[in-house]
Amino acid sequence: MPGPRDLFCQPRRLGRGAALTMVFASVLLAGAATGALPDNGPQGNGDTVGADRAPGAHEDIARAAAEAMAAGKSPTEAAERAVSRSGDRWGAVYSPGEYEEFEEALDGRYTGVGLSARRQRDGRIEVSRVQSGSPAAAAGIHRGDRLRTVDGEEVEGRPVTEVVSLLRGDATDAAAGTEVRLGLARGAHDWSRTLRRAELSTDPVTARELTDGTTVIRASAFTKGAGSAIADAVRHAPAGVVLDLRGNAGGLVTEAVTAASAFLDGGLVATYDVDGAQRALHAASGADTSRPLVVLVDGGTMSAAELLTGALQDRGRAVVAGSRTFGKGSVQMPSRLPGGSVAELTVGHYRTPSGRTVDGRGITPDLEITASGEAAVQRAETVLSGLGDAS
Repeated sequence: MPGPRDLFCQPRRLGRGAALTMVFASVLLAGAATGALPDNGPQGNGDTVGADRAPGAHEDIARAAAEAMAAGKSPTEAAERAVSRSGDRWGAVYSPGEYEEFEEALDGRYTGVGLSARRQRDGRIEVSRVQSGSPAAAAGIHRGDRLRTVDGEEVEGRPVTEVVSLLRGDATDAAAGTEVRLGLARGAHDWSRTLRRAELSTDPVTARELTDGTTVIRASAFTKGAGSAIADAVRHAPAGVVLDLRGNAGGLVTEAVTAASAFLDGGLVATYDVDGAQRALHAASGADTSRPLVVLVDGGTMSAAELLTGALQDRGRAVVAGSRTFGKGSVQMPSRLPGGSVAELTVGHYRTPSGRTVDGRGITPDLEITASGEAAVQRAETVLSGLGDAS
């Protein structure tokens, strides 16, 4: 079991207690992810609260689970009720299988069909992305197609979280190889396809070079390897960088620190507390700090992405452009409960290098950009051109 975690998104348990369930906007079918603070923080900043200990609220949750199990009742459901009563907005309880899938999501792996979806204002569910080499791609499904049904169930008007659950087969713990029948529409043409779910890998970091030499690095999540992918893209960038963190719901804090190390030559990235004990996260040394950098954010930029944004803004390393970020900066710690389930409860919060609190406030950009999509990238490129060329 890992140490304290900065829980950014919670997978699958929809409508359970006070848990706030969200999914990545860009990889909805990958399941949601959490961000883990390291058991032994960067540069020897040890984490003194182990996951097998259950201070404070964890003890209450564990007691509720144990009493329920002794009475022949569900320890998981009892723990969920206890978390709900605690008022912990980000608290959650997972079955052993759910937690295992949770960990797999952090590894960038998931079981699904390889399409991402979004809900339009009129309630329609539209395919927003099809992963190359996936079952959805093999079936000829395209971006912009409308998803009408999943295994015969109408999805129009339903929350995308429920649609994701149907596609993944959560109700039956569907494994790779199981079938799912999709009803689709493209223009006036309706058709159906039966797909087999597969174990897929996410690709949360992409990089492309614009005609003027600007490199746009898009990071949709901080799953394992994302920080190194960002660092590699920065090393190969011929000039300035636009780091697009819009819709990035977070991920592993260690990956965000690795990403920070691509832009900062050592120094403080963030501080966090665990039950009152202060810890610090530091960037590695050796980065090129002269390369112009614009960070693009919006209301979907959360947690690990906010931690990185706050560090680059406070350290004067980047111009932050876009709109105010979400404001999620609390730290969760997992503990194993009687019966094998896992509880994630809030134990503290992190702050930016200047001491700013992110939780509930978000990060205000240096420059507001109201445009969306590629138009926002173009605005960010214009801002970057005014910062000088380090090439």
